[in-house]
Amino acid sequence: MAMDKEVKAYLIREFQRDPNDTGSPEVQIALLTYRINRLTEHLKQHKHDEHSRRGLLKMVGKRRRLLRYLRQKDYNRYVMVTDKLGIRRKM
Repeated sequence: MAMDKEVKAYLIREFQRDPNDTGSPEVQIALLTYRINRLTEHLKQHKHDEHSRRGLLKMVGKRRRLLRYLRQKDYNRYVMVTDKLGIRRKM
């Protein structure tokens, strides 16, 4: 499930901190969230696709680690990202 170039560029522009930023935690979380949402929709139709389910679990774990890192480094940015993406957060 490849990501469209336009969607990826939009997400990077939306969450980057400066014009050359493509790898900050905010951008990585946004890209992972998009991929997680698409894969979740795929798995609703293809319930027995265990290989994709494993990939989904790995992405969710990576996003969780990035969110934990961002929460520890800058709580205000963490709140902004979770609100913008509609991710539930732990206090």
